[in-house]
Amino acid sequence: MTILIIEDEEIIRQELAKLLEKNLYKTIQINNFSNLIEQIKELKYDLILLDINLEFESGYEICRKIKKFNNIPIIFVTSRNTSEDELLSIQVGGIDFVNKPYNKSILLEKIKRALKTTNPLSYKEITKKEYTLDLHLSLLKYRGKEVELTRNEFRILYYFFKEDNPIIKKEELLEYLWNDKLYLDEGILLVNINRLRKKAKDIGINNLLETVRGVGYRL
Repeated sequence: MTILIIEDEEIIRQELAKLLEKNLYKTIQINNFSNLIEQIKELKYDLILLDINLEFESGYEICRKIKKFNNIPIIFVTSRNTSEDELLSIQVGGIDFVNKPYNKSILLEKIKRALKTTNPLSYKEITKKEYTLDLHLSLLKYRGKEVELTRNEFRILYYFFKEDNPIIKKEELLEYLWNDKLYLDEGILLVNINRLRKKAKDIGINNLLETVRGVGYRL
């Protein structure tokens, strides 16, 4: 299996190549980032490790362009570590997201799983309970029905899907939304949650974001 490394910091690029080759992968390194897409089209590879902060164009834009001609698995390996960055990496077509400094074992396991994936497009959706959230189209799906969400509604619901805790505290949710620059106060948060509940009810979900009195909300 051949892995294409698109990383503009030479030290990190060499470290990745050394790690991968030690684990019996072949590697291709790009060190000239002008005309990047044209170079990528000429190469043969099974997976791409892609940085976000590149010299001429962001990794997000590069990923979008690659997906137009090649549905190869792409893992973002980046020092950017916000939830917004992780979400955007999925929305543009990335199959996974690894923070620098990366854990070698975790990175290798994610590469192994990605290479086994026959349909990377399945990562466009995440499911929790019986509910499915479409990350590309901002849709909530349930038993064959779907409803479109606004940006704020989507960001709120996405947090519940990605967190393992069964109950999310109101303060935790507000802090997350503030950090992601939605700047929702408690009143606006409640308006959005009520809209989410109404939309969910329209497709047959009766208890979405149930209020846990004095604590927060439960998906």
